[in-house]
Amino acid sequence: MDERLDLYTDYLLSSVGHTTATGLSRLLDGYLSHDQITRLLSGHELTSKDLWHEVKPLVRSYETEEACLIFDDTIIPKPYMDENEIICWHWDHSKGRNEKGINLLTAFYHSQPLHASEALRIPVAYECVKKTVHYCDLKTRQEKRQSVVSKNEMMRSMLTQAVKQQHLVFRYVLSDSWFSSSDNMLFIHRLKKYFVMDMKSNRLCQFATSDRTKGSWSSLDQLPLIPEQPVKVWLKDLEIPVLLCKIVFTNKDGSTGEMYLVSNNLELSTEEFKTLYKKRWSVEEYHKSLKQNASLAKSPARTVTTQSNHLFASLVAYVKLEKLKFAHKLNHFALKAKIYYAASKAAWNELKKIKLAAGCVT
Repeated sequence: MDERLDLYTDYLLSSVGHTTATGLSRLLDGYLSHDQITRLLSGHELTSKDLWHEVKPLVRSYETEEACLIFDDTIIPKPYMDENEIICWHWDHSKGRNEKGINLLTAFYHSQPLHASEALRIPVAYECVKKTVHYCDLKTRQEKRQSVVSKNEMMRSMLTQAVKQQHLVFRYVLSDSWFSSSDNMLFIHRLKKYFVMDMKSNRLCQFATSDRTKGSWSSLDQLPLIPEQPVKVWLKDLEIPVLLCKIVFTNKDGSTGEMYLVSNNLELSTEEFKTLYKKRWSVEEYHKSLKQNASLAKSPARTVTTQSNHLFASLVAYVKLEKLKFAHKLNHFALKAKIYYAASKAAWNELKKIKLAAGCVT
């Protein structure tokens, strides 16, 4: 690893505020100049291939046949920055509204071999949605941006890369309803992998093959499904049968909700459905750790290259935390709290020295 990148990623882990080239240079007492750090961020754009080079040895030591590859995206808020092809408006399906920022899609690897007390949870590929096409919205008369590649196409490309180029060992692909299109399901099936995905309640399906040929379809919420009893169904526009399991859950406020999980593994039990899909939650914890522990959104960089390279550095910083997790038996947030406590203690002692020098001892 480049020494500058190594120091910059350590800076991202130790920082609790904005991360700048000037801030790191001062922290290192000028060991690296502002210009050296700026050249790192504004030089060659680091990509998903560079990330794989960093994580490959760790992944190879934790690979298992039962591993999962999880796909999910998150938006890094950048409300006050000028727009460019990655800092622009994106639809946030978790909030139901558009948000200005960077849309990051990750292929996230979850594997726990027998020798490991905890699972390895690590990004193996990523892409930022780049909206390079400008167009005029006929209704609002406003200029908008559009990507030439959809997130579903990006997902399929990353899957191909994982199977055919990285030769990544895994059995299941997990995702939420955003990526549960028939095209994605069939693509995964043809790669000879299993998927477990959530689906929206308005998805059309039917039990019998005869009804499928007649074009008789019903939405999931209209089917007489017995909760937690897997059943084989046909989905509209999907040429293979799938196993469907309706899960009823209770929220913290006492209200209940429903989840429709589907897989091309027709032999899954209810508990296997639950256990597998529970692993998908690890990608949400990854997003949270990136933002809170690896300074993902803390850079004031304004160009596509500098923001992209800062994002790459945040991913590498996350990988460092994952390695430290195994070494110290502490999760990412406990490690960050430990760093923060040490920094606060040093600041407290420094304040005591300043007060003592000024004769302000109380």
